[in-house]
Amino acid sequence: MGEEGWWLLVGFGGQALFMGRFVLQWFVSERERRSVIPVAFWYLSIAGALVLLVYAIHRRDPVFVAGQGLGVAIYLRNLHLIRAEQARTESA
Repeated sequence: MGEEGWWLLVGFGGQALFMGRFVLQWFVSERERRSVIPVAFWYLSIAGALVLLVYAIHRRDPVFVAGQGLGVAIYLRNLHLIRAEQARTESA
């Protein structure tokens, strides 16, 4: 496999991680019988976005880079908010 083939594997791997977050959310929601976004959803979002960001940088796609870069920031912020809420709940 050539270099471009490896980069395609990176891109598809990132996309699989990113898609996996929705599969996870779907399974958890079905189990709970209500719409749920588990914390693992945000970790999969970050992992997938970082891999796709590396791929986008390699492809020199500024639109893709901007979208994935902003996504990582948003996902990190969501995890921060979740942790802050958990800390408040535990201290109450």
